[in-house]
Formats: sequence, C-alpha cells, structure tokens
Amino acid sequence: MLCYLAVMAYISRQRLADGEYLYYFGVIGISLGIIVLLYFVLKKKERLRQEREERQYGGYEDQKDSTDESSAENPE
Repeated sequence: MLCYLAVMAYISRQRLADGEYLYYFGVIGISLGIIVLLYFVLKKKERLRQEREERQYGGYEDQKDSTDESSAENPE
C-alpha cells in the first residue's frame, strides 16, 4: 500500500507544481491515515483469531505440558 501511495504521489506531482498544496498533501495524508488504520484493524483481527483458535484447540503451552507429562510417565 505504501508503494502504491508513493507511485500515486509521483504521478500527481504536477498538481504540486501547479500550487495545489492542500489537495496534494491532503490526499497523501488521508491515504496514510487509512493505511495506518488498516494496519491496526488487521493486527487486532489477527490477534482475536489467534486467541479464538487457542481457546478452541489449546495453545502451544498446553501441548508442551502434555508432551512433558507423557515422556515423564514413560521414560524410554
């Protein structure tokens, strides 16, 4: 997304040369805001998905503890 924004800023640099500073930097600022917002929303969504999976299937620590207990019971 940042690469796309950089390309679009380069392509529209003529607006900056024409003196439309508010429009040029406004569009870039809004786009950056949306990119940052999207990053945090997707990060939160991933964290919630991970927590839901851990509740449903158990986490890595549960798996590790059960492996340690079974190896302690049956030493080979």
